[in-house]
Amino acid sequence: MRFSALLAKNHGIRNVAVLEKGHLGSGNIGRNTTIVRANYLLPGNSEFYSHSLKLWEGLESDLNYNVMMSQRGLIMLCHSDGQRDAFVRRANAMRSRGDDAQMFSVQDLRKLLPYLNYNSARFPIYGGLLQKRAGTARHDAVAWGYARAADQRGVDLIQNCEVTGFNINSGRITGVETTRGRIEANKVAIVVAGRSSQVAQLAGIRLPIESHILQAFVTEGLKPIINNVVSFGMGHFYISQSDKGGLVFGGDLDGYASYAQRGNLPLLEHVFEAGMALMPMIGKAKVLRSWGGIMDMSPDGSPIIDKTSVDGLFINCGWCYGGFKAVPASGYAYAHLIATDNHFHTAKNYRFERFQTGYHLMDEEGTGSQHNLH
Repeated sequence: MRFSALLAKNHGIRNVAVLEKGHLGSGNIGRNTTIVRANYLLPGNSEFYSHSLKLWEGLESDLNYNVMMSQRGLIMLCHSDGQRDAFVRRANAMRSRGDDAQMFSVQDLRKLLPYLNYNSARFPIYGGLLQKRAGTARHDAVAWGYARAADQRGVDLIQNCEVTGFNINSGRITGVETTRGRIEANKVAIVVAGRSSQVAQLAGIRLPIESHILQAFVTEGLKPIINNVVSFGMGHFYISQSDKGGLVFGGDLDGYASYAQRGNLPLLEHVFEAGMALMPMIGKAKVLRSWGGIMDMSPDGSPIIDKTSVDGLFINCGWCYGGFKAVPASGYAYAHLIATDNHFHTAKNYRFERFQTGYHLMDEEGTGSQHNLH
């Protein structure tokens, strides 16, 4: 919906329809842990997420809608000398592109986060990297804010309308087939997150994407205790506290390819263990619910915003863990590509060709080409 609203606002294109299989907000936009940040290191990613954070800061004014943006700060913890050195490098890279970054000593952290387990022999805390402008936003509010803005600008929002096929003539898109009939169009944009491979296959396109499940959890409402977003450096665990008081947290992928919007119990145990290792105080909190989102994992952990081999057909996918924080910049770059046939400068490296040439690969974690490790 973000790119459809921008097609109308920035490019004057109003004959746009958004087709949603279910109801608006039923996909990953309503299934994430709501974190917003711009603490990426590598060129290609860093400027893109920096742009996205700037757009987040003006989003409520742009939409005239309260998305409950809370710049409470995000702290990444380091647990070894090597990790601390890597965070110093990352902080310098963040500052060099104009974003905020601040290194914290253990003494500083004890004042800010007194509830952490600083005496752990296995995972000692050496310090942390704080980005004050990072934080959270309410995912449902973001979805409905964009939907209202798109509707006000003349975009047709068609719910309960599943795309069942693409009409292609001489290598060019001419429309789509849906459960509610045929819709003709000279440009079609695919942006369906974890279902990207399935939908692209309808057009005969095989994507370098695997779909994996990412679980998230929320506890009962508690009095305010966690004022920031906190990320565990020795295990993939991140946590924040919602406005309703629930602790919202998540961790690693389930590790196997799936399209189910639910996870498995061993991974639940793994995430809980990481949380207990970092902050034992949460052990008495009651978990109210958990859910799963389908992650479209790319080979290098970075997204794809590009044209396809079918003329007039565009793709936006491969967001892995980073889809929510990228929403404003992703829509901005995608609308620019669809309207002008040219890549927006912050997303110029998010092309298919990097997987063919090996040039401009953006593997932030250095884990190689195994999709479920990013």
